[in-house]
Amino acid sequence: MTQKSVYLNRPWLSSYLPSSPHEVDVPKISVTEAFDEATEKWKDKTALMFYGGKISYKELREKVDRLATALADLGVKKEDRIAVLLLNSPEYIIASYAAFKLGAVVTAVSPVYVSSEIKHQLEDAGAETIVCQDILYEAVEKTGIKFKNVILTNISESLPKLTKFVGKTILSAVYQKMAAPAPEILTREGFYKLVDLIKKYPPKPPKVDISPDDLITLPYTGGTTGPPKGVMLTHGNVMASVAIYKAANMFLEDGNETIIGLMPFYHAGGQFNAVFYSILCGYKISILTTPEPDELLYTITSQKATFFISAPSLYERLKDYEKTDRVNWQKFKIITSGGDALNEYTAKDWEVRTGTKLHEVYGMTEFVCLSHCVPLGKVKVGSVGVPMPGVLAAIADQDKDEFIPIGELGELVVHGPLVTKGYWKNPEATKDSEAIIDGVRWWRTGDLASMDEDGYFYIYDRKRDLIKYKGLRVYAREVEEIIKIHPKIKEVGVVGVKDIKVGQNVKAFVVLESDARGNLSEEDIREYCKNKLASYKIPKIVEFVGEIPKTDIGKVSRRDLREEEEAQQ
Repeated sequence: MTQKSVYLNRPWLSSYLPSSPHEVDVPKISVTEAFDEATEKWKDKTALMFYGGKISYKELREKVDRLATALADLGVKKEDRIAVLLLNSPEYIIASYAAFKLGAVVTAVSPVYVSSEIKHQLEDAGAETIVCQDILYEAVEKTGIKFKNVILTNISESLPKLTKFVGKTILSAVYQKMAAPAPEILTREGFYKLVDLIKKYPPKPPKVDISPDDLITLPYTGGTTGPPKGVMLTHGNVMASVAIYKAANMFLEDGNETIIGLMPFYHAGGQFNAVFYSILCGYKISILTTPEPDELLYTITSQKATFFISAPSLYERLKDYEKTDRVNWQKFKIITSGGDALNEYTAKDWEVRTGTKLHEVYGMTEFVCLSHCVPLGKVKVGSVGVPMPGVLAAIADQDKDEFIPIGELGELVVHGPLVTKGYWKNPEATKDSEAIIDGVRWWRTGDLASMDEDGYFYIYDRKRDLIKYKGLRVYAREVEEIIKIHPKIKEVGVVGVKDIKVGQNVKAFVVLESDARGNLSEEDIREYCKNKLASYKIPKIVEFVGEIPKTDIGKVSRRDLREEEEAQQ
């Protein structure tokens, strides 16, 4: 059997559940058409729960249509990019679908980004309208970008009247310290309150012809060879992802599941599971803005959640949490772990504590979200599972467009209808991520992996020095470039250091200028980074060293730094 036929014969099919088809028919409709069908079919069911607030599918449809009508009146049209800078809330879903209705493209911004990061993304995307959490607007204003439309919303707007006073308390400590802009800001030209627009306009948005090939979102993913890149995802990509995930999990019933919306909606995992998959399948989504353990456990039990997905860091925290047993975890149909590598000991301890297995999933922003999952009850320790129905995966040579034998370590490549069209205004980066093998386009993930004889895949390392902190991506070069600007720092090398609680901590090895030795502390460096990097990218560990190992051409050898670190552990 040739190396090519090994992968194309899909050895993983034998691991599928009997209910899962081998092929998937993707509906040839837009996400907005699917949304209208879902909100009509389940109009009397609850779509969203938010700290006691309840929104039915019928109400959700009306709010979306009202806001879409408003956006159209404000000049938003097909292919326009709309920035969404919101915490997890009903408004995130409402704003997203209102934009989709007009054929606009949503570019989601991380709430923890600082002004320089926001500025790069929104200027690169060309966004002229932004829907923003009021307490996050200060960072946007500091970018100096002049928007046609600024639409502000407060976290309390979807809370019941009797609980609006807790609006501030549901935010994490970080956000509680932030202040909303003065009411006078709404007197500026082009500034609006989201809740006022929904009240003012009728639910009669213009009809827009949207095809599966049209863009729907433009998320940004970091790169080691430059600033973050926009990932072009289409309506067809999203519809394929939803159909594929449904096919892999046929035991989940349309219109009859409840999930907890705790993964950040701006992140690929949160956006797919809450904004797309759950809404289009008629699930009830109980949204949490800040997933504190007590609130999370209470919500799981009070809402009778049936399907749960989170990052490994949460399972690591919950497995030792004193109140975790308040939830009967065995009532869940499936419990899934994604966004980062799941530590073997975390999985084992979780199973001992709860009597349930964690099922890993794998994916990336370039696939909308997921390409691989562990079939229900068929866990293999250390594996991210098998390609889902309708997805092809293989292991290719890192440098050549050719497959390599089973069991060997190479680069994971993926082919299927969920794969991105490419990077926004960056054809070179797109080409670098493509492997053309026998005339078929495969997407290079950048992950070093292998496949066993059963078709299960194992991820070993990131080809380009990716650090994952609580499921969030940190790129070593980006952190290094910021630190190197400091006038008292001569050299720096950044790597990820394993930490079972968070995945990896960011560690910086720093060589000081001779006159700065003894005069610059670890805390000084972290303080220097505060307004230049998102908080999760700031090194948690700083070690001062005499020299940084280099490659034979003078580059910082992060491999040597990692090996030195591992030797000390």
